Amino acid sequence: MKAHTKETQATMTPQKALQFLKEGNLRFQNNLKANRNLLEQVNDTSDGQFPFATILSCIDSRVSAELIFDQGLGDIFSVRIAGNFVNEDILGSMEFACKVAGSKLVVVLGHTSCGAIKGACDDVEMGNLTTMLAKIRPAVEAVAEPYDVSLRNSKNLDFVDDVSRSNVELTIDNIRMRSRILKEMEDNNEIAIVGAMYDLCTGAVMFYEN
Repeated sequence: MKAHTKETQATMTPQKALQFLKEGNLRFQNNLKANRNLLEQVNDTSDGQFPFATILSCIDSRVSAELIFDQGLGDIFSVRIAGNFVNEDILGSMEFACKVAGSKLVVVLGHTSCGAIKGACDDVEMGNLTTMLAKIRPAVEAVAEPYDVSLRNSKNLDFVDDVSRSNVELTIDNIRMRSRILKEMEDNNEIAIVGAMYDLCTGAVMFYEN
């Protein structure tokens, strides 16, 4: 499989980009990786890059976007931060990826049993981690159930995963609210912004499509 070029990127639509990721994740689940010559892709992308998607994911070592979507060099922009939330630097990176470099899709990818989400659920305080986890707390508060406070912690994995989904949804809301550029591109169908959840146990990605 060849690296994307300016010509192949130009034929991409947001819907086609999403389908590419879905197909790649199916290959990953079935251990049927596409045939790529990565050294050839190094050469092919040496003069430029034309990624079709931008993926915001967690730093978790088990959630490499390139691997779980079976993508090669030059295919996707990968933005990683514990808890997959946005700040102005990440938003600026996304704006570059889409407005300047031509990416057609933004995916906010959470995952099951997320350590950052667990930390936010438990109100962990430790150095700079305290400030970082505070950015995820709104997702904890947005999940209404269970009402029993003793069940609203990292030991309740169903609650943790509910908060992970809430965090994905709030992050997408923040992208649309805080980036006029990305919101206008979405409104004009130049890009799509979607959420997704990666299952650490199965390797499957579930997309949240409107």
